[in-house]
Amino acid sequence: PAYFDGNGFLSAYIVGIILGNTEIENKKNLVNFFDGITGLMQMLIFFLLGLLSFPSKLPHVIVPALLIFMWLTFVARPLSVAFVLTPFRSKIKQQLLVSWSGLRGAASIVFSIMAYTATNDDLDTFHIIFMIVLFSILLQGSMLPWISRKLDMLDKTADVMKTFNDYSEEADIQFIQLTIPENHLWCGHKLKDLTLPPETLIVLIRRGEQNIIPDGETIILQNDVLVLSAITPDEVHGIKLVEKIIEKDSRYNNKLLSEISKKHNEIIIMIQRNGQVIIPNGNVRLTTGDILVINRAVN
Repeated sequence: PAYFDGNGFLSAYIVGIILGNTEIENKKNLVNFFDGITGLMQMLIFFLLGLLSFPSKLPHVIVPALLIFMWLTFVARPLSVAFVLTPFRSKIKQQLLVSWSGLRGAASIVFSIMAYTATNDDLDTFHIIFMIVLFSILLQGSMLPWISRKLDMLDKTADVMKTFNDYSEEADIQFIQLTIPENHLWCGHKLKDLTLPPETLIVLIRRGEQNIIPDGETIILQNDVLVLSAITPDEVHGIKLVEKIIEKDSRYNNKLLSEISKKHNEIIIMIQRNGQVIIPNGNVRLTTGDILVINRAVN
């Protein structure tokens, strides 16, 4: 844009639209990272605002700022929004909401600083724009939720992250990972021949360095890592998790789980060993430092 004497802000905006609709690996994490960067930049901009503004000069620009604000709010912005959105067959309610959204936030301060550096008019332009932003925040910003409700333009089920092609909605689903050991009953069988637990689905098979999206003809091999999806429970009653550390002199040390006598109302659901998680079975031998996660029934 600099070479063609174009608008750098508009160019960056267009590039953002293109990237937002392009398949990029780990896009959700990138969005969260740039949200943090955005917050830091806004802090810097408002810090610059404090350095440049003089409260004593604000009363002198209230009248011109108010007149410009009224023109922008009730004439210029509605006309420009209608001119841009009408060809896309946007509803009147949508256009009204966009028109009322106003001129708020850090972008206006950036533009006002640019206007000051271009004119060098003793900060009058900066203070006028600053007052326009204040009027917009006080009127449009405070009334935006009310206007949105009156226009019936609120969608409580919407998620802004859905605008990206990396699925980000909080869904009632969880993932389970398991490794197929040697001589497992599933080894050598096609996926369609397996009997899975109810309401579960194998969504991914990790085979070495390869990720496989399975279908019914996929054959399960030894050392495959299966990722299953299942429904997340809303609320689970009757579970009480406690931890037990295996000390050196513990009577459970160096014993198989099958050799340990347990209460009838408890089960070991996980073993933490050197930062790793082990899903227990009767052949697991306990060692010093193991942390047992035990579920004890609650009546």
